[in-house]
Amino acid sequence: MKSFYKIIRYAVNYKRYALLNIVFNILAVVFELLSMLLFVPFLNILFQQTSETITEKPVFGLTKDYFESYFNYTINQIIVDNDKTKVLLFVCTLVGVLFFLKNVFRYLAIYFIAVLRTGVVKDIRNELHTKILSLPLLFYSEEKKGDIISRVTTDVQEVEWSILNSLELLFKEPISIILSLTVMITMNPELTLFSLILLPSSGFLIGKLGKSLRRTSGKLQSQMGELLSSVEETLGGLRIIKAFHAEQKIDSKFQNLNSDYTSLHLKMIRKRDSASPMSEFLGSTVMVILAYYGGSLVLNGEENFSGGEFIGYIIIFARLLSPIKAISSAYSIIQKGAASVERIEDLMQAENNIKNVDNPKVINQFNSSILYNNVSFAYTNENVLQNITITIEKGKTIALVGESGGGKSTFADLLPRFYDVSSGSIEIDGTNIKNISIDSLRKLIGVVTQESILFNDTIYNNIGFGAENPTEEQIIEAAKIANAHEFICAQEKGYQTNIGDRGNKLSGGQRQRISIARAVLKNPPILILDEATSALDTESEKLVQDALFNLMKSRTSIVIAHRLSTIQNADEIIVLQKGAVVERGTHTELINQQGVYKRLYDLQVFSN
Repeated sequence: MKSFYKIIRYAVNYKRYALLNIVFNILAVVFELLSMLLFVPFLNILFQQTSETITEKPVFGLTKDYFESYFNYTINQIIVDNDKTKVLLFVCTLVGVLFFLKNVFRYLAIYFIAVLRTGVVKDIRNELHTKILSLPLLFYSEEKKGDIISRVTTDVQEVEWSILNSLELLFKEPISIILSLTVMITMNPELTLFSLILLPSSGFLIGKLGKSLRRTSGKLQSQMGELLSSVEETLGGLRIIKAFHAEQKIDSKFQNLNSDYTSLHLKMIRKRDSASPMSEFLGSTVMVILAYYGGSLVLNGEENFSGGEFIGYIIIFARLLSPIKAISSAYSIIQKGAASVERIEDLMQAENNIKNVDNPKVINQFNSSILYNNVSFAYTNENVLQNITITIEKGKTIALVGESGGGKSTFADLLPRFYDVSSGSIEIDGTNIKNISIDSLRKLIGVVTQESILFNDTIYNNIGFGAENPTEEQIIEAAKIANAHEFICAQEKGYQTNIGDRGNKLSGGQRQRISIARAVLKNPPILILDEATSALDTESEKLVQDALFNLMKSRTSIVIAHRLSTIQNADEIIVLQKGAVVERGTHTELINQQGVYKRLYDLQVFSN
């Protein structure tokens, strides 16, 4: 039940609706019990088992005898004036009214609990999404995207279907059980005690089944994560799958995963569905034993227990079985949802090592220099960067070159604190970036990556992404600087054209120029350009390169370059090899050194 309590904390914001649900459930149960109790004195009169006919109105008192005597008096008055058929009509009409009121209150109870259910699910999803945004990139390098999506969608939905669906039962049914037991104890304490000795056996068996269901459900949700990961990879790699004629291979892999999921799902369904018939059978067995025991009391004339009271008692006991069965089923369903809660909690509790210190420094401008001071970094145990010491003066362009996997992108990612250094420090204007607020640090930095990360929205909103209430003039000016205005105007809806998922309605060069326009609008003093032209054709590269030149004016830039021809005018070129600086200098100086840079440059010249 620990998982249940974890979810309950989200319900605190909706306690008013929970209270209203409880109040209306109490009223619903009270009217239902009254409708059943009405038959007891009537049956006694019908079977002529009342000890005496009450002709005088009884004196008021909050006792069972008063209410029974008052009802007998009312029934007798109707019998005197009419006959037992009219009495039956009166009782049935009264029962019908009580059942109507019971169902009105029942609907109101469901009406208010629905607000709690949907609100809790909304809050869980919001908190999960906030957590996803706050976690560092290193977390996602070790997790499958499909599994994360599964936790936000399938697992949260499972929480609603299981735990929150059972929440209403756990509010309502205990009330029904308590009130029913109170009435039963009032009618016959001995018989009630006997029934309470028999009932716990079903609870033990249901509990064992619930634990097994929880284990199976945990495996099922993990398997759903595998399925979603497979679908995500298929959609992302559809072009390659078709190009290599691998549809059958990918389809076979998915079908195997789906078969495993189906087997687990079937196993879980069978366990879950067995809870209800099992509890019903055990309850029915208890009722049969109780009927024999109680019937013998009536036949032997013991305990002043009439036949009408016994029939009424059995009706109420049968009513008691329904909430007990519901709670047993709810327990099993909650155990199933508990596995999803654990997966959600795992994500909620994931550690975020990249966070602000207490009272971080807020900086609004970049004044002098960036210092990488003896910086080393490792994703796991092996260093990606080793003892890097570099100073980048304001207004200068620093280019990073070297073989793939040499640490160039990691070098750049450390500056906006996408990752934190393993040792050493990075300073801006003499302040360690760990002591600067993350928001103000990242506001100083603009990023243009090799892959244009655009969103399924309009061109206007993609350029304005991250800016606070940009004007149309600012958007257009940014597009012009990025050499994007002309092709945007040629679109059917201009700046209001939707560019599709990840901008797939545009060419690579167009997507990149929108990314540059986005960076222009942000107007950051520090730029990171991560191989921004390497995936483009010659014509697009020329347009993008001109846009980048406009963007880099009067800014401090860190340029990661694959094509060395694009960084020949850099103020300093840093050559990285296996995470270490092996050469540094201007283009001319490095060519004259006849070292690694010269070899890389010659390879590109000759390949062209």
